[in-house]
Amino acid sequence: MPDGCQIYHPAFFVKFDLIQNSLIMPSIFSRIVNGEIPCYKVAENDRFLAFLDINPLSKGHTLVIPKKETDYIFDIEDEEYQGLFLFAKKVARSLKKCIQCERIGLAVIGLEVAHAHIHLVPINGIYDIDFRKPKQKLSPEEFKMIAERIAAHIE
Repeated sequence: MPDGCQIYHPAFFVKFDLIQNSLIMPSIFSRIVNGEIPCYKVAENDRFLAFLDINPLSKGHTLVIPKKETDYIFDIEDEEYQGLFLFAKKVARSLKKCIQCERIGLAVIGLEVAHAHIHLVPINGIYDIDFRKPKQKLSPEEFKMIAERIAAHIE
């Protein structure tokens, strides 16, 4: 059985771990992929999704995820891993065109959500990507406008 003796129950979109004898609920990101939770989408293909972080460090802070749920980024198969970073590169280039900043910073932390993801953060200095900083407060209209602007520049 794949995934270390885990089986999927398709009616409930959950995994059951046969070894631990427990349900494994889908991550919030899997729920976004499945359309159960809305997001401010900036790019998508059949394997990856990019959307705005709703608690951004700066305007345009974007999360890039594989649609296939994998907890730890270094557990992703090589081809998927390479594809994820190439997809993130396209998103970062679009982000740089839309948000005034020195660079697009990249962070992979992997502790806050059990679903591999990349943070793309517009920055002007090294401390702009400090996750202890207060988060930006944006209106739904601002999120929507930023997402649409980034999406329009994806190549």
